[in-house]
Parts: sequence; structure tokens; C-alpha cells
Amino acid sequence: MSQTALEPFGDDFERVLCVVAHPDDIEYGTSAAVATWTAAGKTVTYFLLTRGEAGIDTMHPSEAGPAREQEERASASVVGVDQVDFGTHRDGNIVYGLDLRRDIAREIRRRRPDVVVTGDYGERFVAGMFNQADHRAVGLACADAVADAGNRWIFPELVEEGLEPWGGVRRLCFGGSMRPTHFVDVAGHLESAVASLEAHRAYNEALPDTFPKPRELVTMVLEMGGKAAGVEHAVVLDVIERR
Repeated sequence: MSQTALEPFGDDFERVLCVVAHPDDIEYGTSAAVATWTAAGKTVTYFLLTRGEAGIDTMHPSEAGPAREQEERASASVVGVDQVDFGTHRDGNIVYGLDLRRDIAREIRRRRPDVVVTGDYGERFVAGMFNQADHRAVGLACADAVADAGNRWIFPELVEEGLEPWGGVRRLCFGGSMRPTHFVDVAGHLESAVASLEAHRAYNEALPDTFPKPRELVTMVLEMGGKAAGVEHAVVLDVIERR
């Protein structure tokens, strides 16, 4: 993680849209920022491109998809989010392209957020770990869809659906980046963040015994962010300001 001084994220916004590939992507740390924002009266909504149906080796996708969708809704509720929507892309088969950009742009126009949060689209993310294919595709498509959402002529069919352009996204944020620029001080929200990841029971139970448990993992992520930011616990983000 970059040692460059991080800036506080601030609170001059009202609506946040989180766009990720799978159930549980938000819960590996970002949910602590979500809990902080909803506690402050901000509106946060989620859009997931898949239902994570390929994520449990011992459960057929026809069972895993509905189970993981239910777990994500329960997880979101823990941190104050009651609007969780899902796309129709296949888990593990998301392809960067116009269809993906259109689907995300549609949600941005529908939600009209000030802030969009997604995952880093680099080949490697925090701690040098290799980034999964769906994460890379969604992160890059989301970055492009923020611009697409404000342009009437890129996807004119969205206007025909009754969705006028929305160019009001002022901050585009990437979680898991090796080069963060900002931090959210999430003091007091460790427990809700842990509980949000624990809500993914079926997925967590299928992980290898050597994989860190939710409390260990979330605490590690937030302490690492806190160390970079100079506070106890923090979520760090790579933020692009759009004015």
C-alpha cells in the first residue's frame, strides 16, 4: 500500500452506489465505510452484477445463487442498506464490453449517486494479491459507465427506458487499491462490518479452514487502513474527483 499521505474522505455527499461483481465483495472491509455513511444519514445502495452462483464448490449454482443473494441482502441490512439489486451476468463469466457498461450506466442513472464505489481493476490489488477476472471487468466497466451515464448519446436506449443522463457523480472510488488516496475513519463500526461478513454463512462455511475467519480478516483490513491513515480503523480508497 502506498505510503503517500491520505486525505479524509469528507462528508459532502448524500447518495452512494456500490457496484461489485459478487455477494461478499463489499463485505471485505468496504462495509465499514458503508456503516459509517448510513449512520451519518447518507443513502447507500448496492448493485451486484452476479448472484455469486459459482462461488460454492459443494453447492450447485441453482441453489447457491438464491442462497448467496439472500445472504447479501441480510449482510447489507446489517450496515443500513435496504436497496440491493442484482444483474444477470454469470458468475465467473463477466466480460468487459458494452453490455456490461450499459447495465452499470443504467443503475447509475436510476440511483443518481454523488459517489460511486467499486473495486480496483488492476491485475493486482492490495498486498499484491492477484485480482480475480470478474473484479477486473466490473471495476473497469464501472469507471467507464460513470462517464457513459452522463452522455445522452452513448446509450440512447436508456433514455427510451425513461432514464435521463446523470452526470452528477463527483467521486469515483476504488476499493482494494495498492495506491489509495483517501480514507474513511470507521471508528465504532468494526463490529457491524464483521457481522456483515459473517452474514455470508453458506459461503464462509465452504471456505478452507486455513482461510481467515470474518473477524480476523475484517479487523486486519481495517487496522491496515488505519495504520496508513493514522487512525485506529479506516477504509482506504483510490478516489478520482470529477468536477
